[in-house]
Amino acid sequence: MPRYAFRVEYLGAPFNGWQRQDGQPSVQQAIEEALARIEPVEPRIAAAGRTDTGVHATGQVAHADLQRDWAPERLMEAVNHHLKPLPVALTACAQVAEDFHARFSAMERRYTFRLVARRAPVVFDAGQVWQVRHGLDVATMRKGAAHLIGLHDFTTFRASLCQAKSPVKSLDEITIEALDYPAGQEIRFHLRARSFLHNQVRSIVGTLERVGAGAWEPIRVAEALEAKDRAACGPVCPPQGLCLTGVGYPNDPFGA
Repeated sequence: MPRYAFRVEYLGAPFNGWQRQDGQPSVQQAIEEALARIEPVEPRIAAAGRTDTGVHATGQVAHADLQRDWAPERLMEAVNHHLKPLPVALTACAQVAEDFHARFSAMERRYTFRLVARRAPVVFDAGQVWQVRHGLDVATMRKGAAHLIGLHDFTTFRASLCQAKSPVKSLDEITIEALDYPAGQEIRFHLRARSFLHNQVRSIVGTLERVGAGAWEPIRVAEALEAKDRAACGPVCPPQGLCLTGVGYPNDPFGA
């Protein structure tokens, strides 16, 4: 059976996350049902990461074993046709070796969180950003974020229901980018690691927002990390600002 890798883009709002669940719409189910329209047997797909309800993606990667041999471009077009009108699309497709696995072959995941600081309601980016109505100090947030870089026990920034075997993770990068925004400012948090704990990114961003708002001193981020206690974390920010932007592999399956 030939194996195919897909790069997937989706808006998270209509879905109860990536993973297929009985009675709840999911991105996985949408793609599997689209594949079932063109394959003799509905396949199961595996993804690089299981995004939560409301979380978006521009660079999710998944793979599936299919019954038929397909030209990748034709396969992508056929699946996209059957995904309409859902806000999901395959943006790349490639036939890969049978030992390629979207999750286990991945070397890194990249996320971006978009936060808008302004008083007026967000219109054009509604549903894709987290809005706060107060100003934020980007320099102090960067100081706070610096304490999180490297190999740490991230128990404080881990959901209580997280199923990861260990809370120890290496966070390779947090870049905080400030952009001018109509009537305010957009702040983008770019995070990169081999893997993330459940709710880790949203917990980090929610904590750094408290630093930027002046409610926390930057050193308190280090103290929260050292506490290894979920109660020491700042508030977990909402999901709509979070986007999985890329997955890295030893050899890019799409040849870019």
